[in-house]
Amino acid sequence: MRHSSVRGEGAPAQGAEGISDGGADASHAVPPQRSASSRRRRGSRRTRRGKRRVLRWVSSVLAFLILGTAAAGYLYYRHLNGNIRSGQRLSGDSGVAKSEADAAGRRPINILMLGSDIRDEENAKLGGGWDNIGDPARADVQMLIHISADRKNASVTSVPRDTIVDIPECTDPKSGTKYKATKTMINESLANGGPGCTLATWEKLTNVYIDHWMMIDFAGVVSMADAIGGVDVCVNQNVFDQSEPGSGTGGSGLKLKAGTTRVQGEQALQWLRTRHAFGSDMGRAKAQHMYMNSMMRGLKSQNAFTDIPRLTGLAEAATKSLRVSEEIGSVKKLLDLSLLLKDVPVNRITMTTIPVLEAPGDKNRVVVNPKDAEKMWTMLRKDIAMDSNGEPAAPAQSGQPTTGGSPSAPATEPPKAPATDPAKIAVQVVNGTGAGATPVPKRATVVAGQLVSKGFALAKADTKTTPEKTTVVRYATDAQAADAQSVAAALGIPAGSVQKAAGATRITLVVGADWREGNLYPQQPAPEAGAVPESADALNGADSGACMDVYKPYRW
Repeated sequence: MRHSSVRGEGAPAQGAEGISDGGADASHAVPPQRSASSRRRRGSRRTRRGKRRVLRWVSSVLAFLILGTAAAGYLYYRHLNGNIRSGQRLSGDSGVAKSEADAAGRRPINILMLGSDIRDEENAKLGGGWDNIGDPARADVQMLIHISADRKNASVTSVPRDTIVDIPECTDPKSGTKYKATKTMINESLANGGPGCTLATWEKLTNVYIDHWMMIDFAGVVSMADAIGGVDVCVNQNVFDQSEPGSGTGGSGLKLKAGTTRVQGEQALQWLRTRHAFGSDMGRAKAQHMYMNSMMRGLKSQNAFTDIPRLTGLAEAATKSLRVSEEIGSVKKLLDLSLLLKDVPVNRITMTTIPVLEAPGDKNRVVVNPKDAEKMWTMLRKDIAMDSNGEPAAPAQSGQPTTGGSPSAPATEPPKAPATDPAKIAVQVVNGTGAGATPVPKRATVVAGQLVSKGFALAKADTKTTPEKTTVVRYATDAQAADAQSVAAALGIPAGSVQKAAGATRITLVVGADWREGNLYPQQPAPEAGAVPESADALNGADSGACMDVYKPYRW
């Protein structure tokens, strides 16, 4: 018997609590309660989705910041690069070749630092002289900065502005104007073809290859002094470097009380320009050396080489203040160059002034002291430290040349075998013994005869004389290199004295002032580290007690 369907067919049955078991109306029923574990799983999924959204947001912000910072950094880098002014490295022929690398492939770095008295209104306000506006600039401050090949020591060598030297023929890279070779004060070289002519003059004077030049004017000194934050200087007496008594002209305006003072801005420039109160150009050079040593001690004590904000400020000032040779005309290259000094201890930095003598017939001019100066040039050429605070050099092995106390001085390479028969090598021999002394008569003839006796049948003496401090063999092309080395080897001339020169047309042996007699080149022991002549007035970077004496008329 069939049962009647009171609720209708398919009506859902309800349990005791009226919760739907399913059916057509289940969507309107009260949902079942979820377990605690289910709620935790759902909350966990929501948390993970939330974290992912936060991570995506943070990543987006970081990416934006990184890109923004990189863009700002790139724009600032371009801004600094835009500040830099550069020019041609060399505008005269000195005949000096780049030095050889040591066993580790390293070379010493030589930088010529010039202080220019550019004749414009801005510099006139700072002491450049209103009556000289528009005149050619002169390099009244000239310093050679030498950083050793092993980067463990450094030196600065000044030459007084009134030193009479040979300025080679130069061509101004901007105007194309050619200037004849002349003998005059070294500070006039800047007007004879720009910084590149001054660099050529230094190379001719020292026979030292100079890698770069940098130039700064009065306004630049003020800007840099402000960026550094001041430098401590010292005078033993009250000083006021006013107009020279009785003349009404001159004087830097420096006015300080006895003792130590921190100078910056225009006062720093006054210190660097003071000459009368410190007695002479030599006194001014010493005061400049004190300033540079004090500046290095300050920068190192403040960790300025690793302090990014300080570096940024210094970079801004430096790129606006300096003009540099074109091969270092970028922020990166200038930074790399400055960081070479970062790890040089202050007690291994030496400041010197090249020894000079009163010029014959002119008490207001000086000439280089040939004996003492040549010792210093030799130390620079051979990369021998001017301080004695380094580790002793390893003793030379049997048959090997000594390095003179410098671990970075390259050993002399053995001469290469000649590419041709010596009898077919043409050699021109020039008498250069007149550098700083009276030329030795017929010196080229004697040495040419010695070469002929050793098989160089085409060796001939030149009738002209070309003063040269050190003996050198120059050649024109790479194909002549081995032949030039064989010429040097035949006479005992060091391989390092063989140089490729742009102005050479053939193999030329210049018998220098260091070889005034004898048939074979005299073997000369290299100077020891720290063996700087007393006349160079050396000042060590760690000497924080250095203080300037003031000439009596300028005391108050």
